[in-house]
Amino acid sequence: MDTSQIILIVLAALALFAVLFAVGIYNKLVGLRNRFKNAYAQIDVQLKRRYDLIPNLVETAKGYLKHESGTLEAVTAARNMASTANTSAAANPGDPAAMKKLAGAEGALSGALGRLIAVSEAYPDLKANTTMLSLMEELTSTENKVSFSRQAYNDSVMAYNTQREIFPNSVIASTFHFSAAELFAIENPEQREPTKVSFA
Repeated sequence: MDTSQIILIVLAALALFAVLFAVGIYNKLVGLRNRFKNAYAQIDVQLKRRYDLIPNLVETAKGYLKHESGTLEAVTAARNMASTANTSAAANPGDPAAMKKLAGAEGALSGALGRLIAVSEAYPDLKANTTMLSLMEELTSTENKVSFSRQAYNDSVMAYNTQREIFPNSVIASTFHFSAAELFAIENPEQREPTKVSFA
């Protein structure tokens, strides 16, 4: 075996190593992308359950809140917007625009539900209604499940985005169009406001 054959064998071995290394990175990115899509599917299940509970909640409250039709209509409209945004996000969970739209719609729905709950506090008969109590308990349970699912999704997105940004993975990610995924963060302005304390 002469020197040129040894050089060719070494170059072929290096090329094979480079291809196998690239394939390994590609497969890891695919696995992480599938993981965050599956994590979103868990959110989707809980959100759909939440959307199914809301019309029953509104229908139960209608009989008691005759003078609060604006609040009930706002909840229904916010639910419909959130459901539409969820359908769009479920089609492509990594799409930043879809996730931001969903986060905004979910924030609006949470605000509308908060107003409904605040209004219902003024109606003792509604608060004592067993159907309303049962629906509120189911809604609270679903909200908790959404929060846990959202955390799992955000963890998966973080792992995926980190892997696609580090070198040399970033080269493979850009070559094969692995775009960044968006976290599912619901903006809630009330949580950002400072607590007001009065000693008067």
